[in-house]
Amino acid sequence: MAGAPRPEKPGTAPTINTKGDHMASNETRETAGRARSGSNRRNLLRGAGLGAAAAAAATGLRGVGAVGLIPAAHADGYRPPDVDILNFALNLEYLEAEFYQRAVYGVGLSGADTGGLGTQGGVTGGSQVPFRTAALQQGAAEIAADELAHVRFLRSALGDAAVAEPAIDLVGSFTNAAIAAGVIQPGQTFNPFADEVSFLLGAFIFEDVGVTAYNGAAPLIHSRSYLGAAASILAVEAYHASEVRVALYALGLSEQAGKISALRAAASAAAAPEGSPAASGVPDDQGIVVNGVVNIVPTDANGLAFARTTAQVLNIVYLGGASAGFGFFPDRLNGNIR
Repeated sequence: MAGAPRPEKPGTAPTINTKGDHMASNETRETAGRARSGSNRRNLLRGAGLGAAAAAAATGLRGVGAVGLIPAAHADGYRPPDVDILNFALNLEYLEAEFYQRAVYGVGLSGADTGGLGTQGGVTGGSQVPFRTAALQQGAAEIAADELAHVRFLRSALGDAAVAEPAIDLVGSFTNAAIAAGVIQPGQTFNPFADEVSFLLGAFIFEDVGVTAYNGAAPLIHSRSYLGAAASILAVEAYHASEVRVALYALGLSEQAGKISALRAAASAAAAPEGSPAASGVPDDQGIVVNGVVNIVPTDANGLAFARTTAQVLNIVYLGGASAGFGFFPDRLNGNIR
């Protein structure tokens, strides 16, 4: 598919105080993790379906466990400065932008969008997806433009404090995740750029993670301006996640999506704060079908989006840590939260 990137969306980013601001209060926000209940659609409380799948996923993900690389938000009440939180988000946005840019256009981010502090790494893998459905291609192009805009917004906000793009693996990471989830068998490979179905499954592996990452980080942000910006990005990421979930459901891929969801839940639980619902065995993730009913919007029993600490997010994108080569980030993230 050929085509020029969508025009950049207007707007400018304010600059951030690179000396950092700490939260004025040590009050912690309880992780939203109670599974849905009260109806067939919401009855997930340790249900045999997801519970068994999560256990299988934990077994499949070799060495799954808390990566233990802190400082990380929520760790013993630690509250990082805003610059660290935004750089943590920037690392994740690099991953998403590279994935979608390569899937839609066959090329990744330019050098002007990837330099900064820390070790700049290369991107392994990624190619233009041979889309057969115009709506999916156009939707992917829209997400690609948004993710590029997120990278540029955060880099502009951080100024000279922005971290460089770290090394990103778009080959082995997806295969390892697909094997761990049980989507493919050991010895097989999974290429999310091979076709539009594989693309959607690949996008689903990390798309929901961004929503929970921003939701978990929001209470840590001191600046109201940046809290508002983070909330706006969170909303866009949620739109993206729903778009992917709807497409997967329409293609009848609920079984594969359920396995991926269970893998994320297992990795998240392994790094969850002691006493939190996720650590107590209540999954903080949901597939696109729950008890036989479509489940496009994953929420807890109160209709709230799930939130994860930075340690939980790292454990997911690192696929458990060193045993999996740190997943999507072979040299880990750049910045202080890594």
